[in-house]
Amino acid sequence: MAKINRRHFLRGVAAGAGALTLAACGGGTTTQPTAAPTQPTAAPAQPTAVPPTAMPQSAMGSTVEITYWGSFSGVLGEAEQATVEAFNSMQQDVKVNYQFQGSYEETAQKLTAAVQARQTPDVSLLSDVWWFSFYINGQLQPLDDLMAAEGVKREDYVDVLLNEGIRKNSVYWIPFARSTPLFYYNKDAWAEAGLEDRAPKTWDEFMEWAPKLNKEGRAAFAHPGAASYIAWLFQGVIWQFGGRYSDPDFTIRIHEEGGIKAGNFYRDTTQTYKWATTPKDVTQDFATGLSASAMLSTAALAGVEKNAQFPVGTGFLPEGPAGFGCCTGGSGMAILAGLPAEKQQAAMKWIAFATGEEWTINWAQRTGYMPVRKAAVESESMQKYFAERPNFRTAVEQLPKTRPQDSARVYVRGGDQIIGKGLERITVAGEDPAKVWMDVKKELEEAAAPTVELLKTVEG
Repeated sequence: MAKINRRHFLRGVAAGAGALTLAACGGGTTTQPTAAPTQPTAAPAQPTAVPPTAMPQSAMGSTVEITYWGSFSGVLGEAEQATVEAFNSMQQDVKVNYQFQGSYEETAQKLTAAVQARQTPDVSLLSDVWWFSFYINGQLQPLDDLMAAEGVKREDYVDVLLNEGIRKNSVYWIPFARSTPLFYYNKDAWAEAGLEDRAPKTWDEFMEWAPKLNKEGRAAFAHPGAASYIAWLFQGVIWQFGGRYSDPDFTIRIHEEGGIKAGNFYRDTTQTYKWATTPKDVTQDFATGLSASAMLSTAALAGVEKNAQFPVGTGFLPEGPAGFGCCTGGSGMAILAGLPAEKQQAAMKWIAFATGEEWTINWAQRTGYMPVRKAAVESESMQKYFAERPNFRTAVEQLPKTRPQDSARVYVRGGDQIIGKGLERITVAGEDPAKVWMDVKKELEEAAAPTVELLKTVEG
C-alpha cells in the first residue's frame, strides 16, 4: 500500500476545514425528519488535530472500487468528502467513490429504491432512525468477521455508541457521526439575570430562573418543531419525568402517567408561563440572542460558538422528578448485504479508517460530533482539545450517563415524526397531552405492527 502523500492529505483536510454547517443529530438539510436545524457555520479546523499515519499494506491485489452514499450537505458535506479524499490518498487497495444522496430521509428513501432495483451502494450512512429498517429486511451485512479481518475490535469503540448497532450479538451499524443533546445557555443573559454561571441542575431550578431570563425580545428557552428533532430532545425529558415512549418489545407507553407529566411540563412552558418559544430554527434563535437557552446537539457546538453574539455555556441536561435522562443520536455506517467478498472487505477498510482512532479525532474536532473510539477520547490530542474547549468536554462527560432511545422512535418507521407532530400539538396548539398521547399511541401501534411481525421471523 502506498505511503501517505502528506500534501494530498493536508489538501483533503483543508477541503472540509472551513465553516461547517451542522445538524443536531446529523444529516443534510435544515428541516429533514431526522435532523435538527442547520447551524449557521462551524469552527475552522483545529490546530490540535493529528493527521492519521499511513495505513498498513494489504494483500488485496489490484484496487477495489466501492461506492459510499453520504448524507451531509453544504460545508459539512465537504468535510465528509475530505474524509474520502484522505482515505483514497493514503493507500491504493481501495478507492471510495463518494455520492451525496441528500438528507438522512432522502438517503433512506433512495436506498430503499436501490435495494428494490438491486443497484445498491456498497456502504451507506444511515441515521439512528433508519438503519434498523434495512437490518430487519435482511439488507445489511453482519460485520464481525469483516471487522476481525481488519483488526477492529468491538471494545475499541465507545460502548454506548457501538451497542446500538448490535442485534442478535452481531454488529450491523458502526458509529460515525454521533451526538447527544446538551443544555446551551447565554452567559451574558445569565449574568444580566444574576444567575450563577452554570446550567440548571433540575427543571424545577430552571422554572425559578426562567422569569428572570424572559424579557421583551428574548425568551428564556426555545423548543424545536417536529421536523427539527423535538422527539429526539423530548426522549430524555420523558425519562426525566418517569415515562417512556415504549418498551423494547414495542409496547407503547407514551400515554402513561410519566408521559402526560412530561407533556404538561412542555405545554406549561409555552402556554402557561410563556417563557419558551417554538421558532422555526432554534439554533439560529439561540445564536442571535432571541432565546437565552435551548437543548441542542453536541454537533451544534462548533457553529454556535463561532456565530453566537455572546459567550456560550453548556451543561448536562437538567434532571426531572425521576432523575437524569439523556439519549444518543446521529448516524453510523453500514455495508449492504450480498456484495462480493472483496467488496465487503474493501468496504470494511473504508469504515475502519473513517471511524478509526486517528481520523475520529480529526472528525470530532472539526465537526463537534463525538469521538467514537475510546482511545481517541483518551488521546493527548483530544485531552488538549478538551482543555481548549471545555464546552466539548461537557458532551464527553455526559456520554456515560446516556442510554439508547426507546424503540418507538428509532425502530418504528416514521415514529420520530409521529411523536414530534404530537409534541407540536402540545407546545404550539396547547392541546391536552392526555388526549394527544392517546392519538399518538394509536398511530405508533399501527406503524409498529409490521415491524413486530417481521421481528418474529428475523429474531424469533
